[in-house]
Amino acid sequence: MNEQVRNPSAAASHAERLDRLAEVAVRVGLGLRPGQEVVMTAPLEAVALVRRITEHAYRAGASLVTTLFSDEEATLLRFRHGREDGFDAAAGWLYDGMAAAFRNGAARLAVVGEDPSLLAQQDPEKVARANRARSKAYMPALNLIAGFDTNWTIVSAATPAWAKAVFPDDPEEVAVARLWDAIFSASRVDTQDPIAAWAAHNASLQARTRVLNEKSYAALHFKGPGTDLRVGLADGHEWNGGATKAKNGVVCNANIPTEEVFTTPHKDRVEGTVTSTKPLSYQGTLIQDIQVRFENGRIVEARARTGEAVLRKVLETDEGARRLGEVALVPDSSPISRSGLLFLNTLFDENASSHIALGQAYSKCIRDGGSMSEDELAARGANRSLIHIDWMIGSNRVDVDGIAADGRAEPLMRGGEWVSA
Repeated sequence: MNEQVRNPSAAASHAERLDRLAEVAVRVGLGLRPGQEVVMTAPLEAVALVRRITEHAYRAGASLVTTLFSDEEATLLRFRHGREDGFDAAAGWLYDGMAAAFRNGAARLAVVGEDPSLLAQQDPEKVARANRARSKAYMPALNLIAGFDTNWTIVSAATPAWAKAVFPDDPEEVAVARLWDAIFSASRVDTQDPIAAWAAHNASLQARTRVLNEKSYAALHFKGPGTDLRVGLADGHEWNGGATKAKNGVVCNANIPTEEVFTTPHKDRVEGTVTSTKPLSYQGTLIQDIQVRFENGRIVEARARTGEAVLRKVLETDEGARRLGEVALVPDSSPISRSGLLFLNTLFDENASSHIALGQAYSKCIRDGGSMSEDELAARGANRSLIHIDWMIGSNRVDVDGIAADGRAEPLMRGGEWVSA
């Protein structure tokens, strides 16, 4: 990919790189339009980054920045002492307000940095109930995000619990510093000109999507250790990657960082077996060595070495939770993969590896999907669900073929790398 050479050891201080990340979040991630409101969510530990983002948002012309902070200790207190019947409750009034803000044109920015094992010791049934209640309450807002009704982005902040999970042998202060370095590098803020580096990177991703859209494959075939999976693609599917234009006309990068090109599978045309190549950190539980089997698009068998109980609860969320809403291709040589780190954070780990997502599909990945009804999208093969959970299935031992409408197979990836078009 075309990008400037990074120099993590350059003289830029932590404060300067934090400021660059905030600028990237606003200018590249959100593409903020003057006069827009911003609704931001973040963990308490990310307050330094939140303040830098807030300043850059106002400098870019934001009319109002509203931040909602979360506290992992308070979350644990709920599971330790909350009423049994309280786990079916969610702050619907809050999510209704967020949905109203997005409908009225507010941009959405999420800062993430959760503890990967926060809920590992909690009752899986309670975790599932709480997640289901939140997902139902959040659905009106999620639909607007998934449909790109407004511009949105996700960035990360290094927090102590997350850093210690990634670097367990380091003292906390060292672990946090190392994680910040990794975030800055992956987010392209260690270049001389991060904005220009992102422009070049987006151009590279969009060139890849043009090739895939011209091919218009009927399916993808993944083959590797424990994996023999055919993913049929939705009728009229469209590949996306890098910057995208939301329905409000604003160009945004939904994920900072991003290395993927992605599209919508057909919810009824997935067959075979697939094995995860990296752990999935989901709502405080680490799910490792996932293996599932699909028939007619639906998962009919599932197991995992750790976190299997949580995985099964996820699959019980609704009918769409057992079907795919996204398939994405990422070369094994991506910068995040080359770092050699397991981030235990989907935003990063999904960009080290090709992946699939259980649950909700993006209407953006269906031609003219933004103007279609839910029934029309379903007729094209787009899945609907309360969840959207990415997990990694690619590696340097996985090959991918594109399957044409006439059944002819063309090599797309070999050993996890793109085959020249």
